[in-house]
Amino acid sequence: MSRITSKYQVTVPKVIAEQYGLHPGDDIQWIPAGDTIRVIPAAKSAPTEDLATRLRLFDQATDRNRKRARTIKPRRTGQDRGWTREDLYLRGRSH
Repeated sequence: MSRITSKYQVTVPKVIAEQYGLHPGDDIQWIPAGDTIRVIPAAKSAPTEDLATRLRLFDQATDRNRKRARTIKPRRTGQDRGWTREDLYLRGRSH
């Protein structure tokens, strides 16, 4: 398991680096994939996913956005706040 440092750096475990041929100084790509993150060596191109996988990831993202939209509180309109917009415009101005 890796940990993110205060500088947002991540250490790749040696076993993984050796398995995938990663060396110090190599570039890697971070690709969001639904609820996961894919790490791909930059020298290799990201494998294109089939249509079914792309649609599944799209549906997951859509569901997350719908859930997020439900948690946003709607604006309260018509509520008396004790001040008006005009009061703010005139604040601090001498007449």
